[in-house]
Amino acid sequence: MNTTKKVLLINAHLTYPNRSEGLLNQAFHQKAKDFFLSKGFEVLETKVEDGYHVDIEVEKHLAADIIVLQTPINWFSTPWIYKKYVDEVFDGGFIKSTFFENDGRTRQDPTRQYGTGGKMMGKKFMVSSTWNAPKESFDNSDQLLYEGRSTTDALINITTTYRFCGVEIVPDYNCFDIYKDGGISGTLERYPEHLEKVFNLS
Repeated sequence: MNTTKKVLLINAHLTYPNRSEGLLNQAFHQKAKDFFLSKGFEVLETKVEDGYHVDIEVEKHLAADIIVLQTPINWFSTPWIYKKYVDEVFDGGFIKSTFFENDGRTRQDPTRQYGTGGKMMGKKFMVSSTWNAPKESFDNSDQLLYEGRSTTDALINITTTYRFCGVEIVPDYNCFDIYKDGGISGTLERYPEHLEKVFNLS
């Protein structure tokens, strides 16, 4: 029996020639890959822009102990190709009844909450993202745009999909102020420390 832990690394970058080539998100993706390989994991990878097969992506999710999404934040969310990927892959998991059984509620037990019918318990999911926004935009009620909200709040539309399926969400990792050089190299170098901490891999 193969007991090697598996991690699925998803890169959601969408290329805009001469404006957004994806080098930064690929650097974070590679940093995560190198880290997990150093910890003895089998690494599964998907670069959404390069195409994918829904059934294979469903199987990758089922095989993975850890799932990490690497994404730029474009207009306050992921690139549209990632939403398409989620719609198709999670619908595939729904059709096969492998990601979740139902939405959790039953007529027999009215105390069951919406979102408690997942079948992917024991797995963990994390978002690593790159932002034009500076770090000071978050967790500060004096800031105009996010009004005191955290990055965790801002990414909830991404993480809730996995939580709905029973996956544990671990703290996100973010690279801020990327167009004005908000300490990108240091943020990249510290990334393995975050991965080690949130996944208890020390």
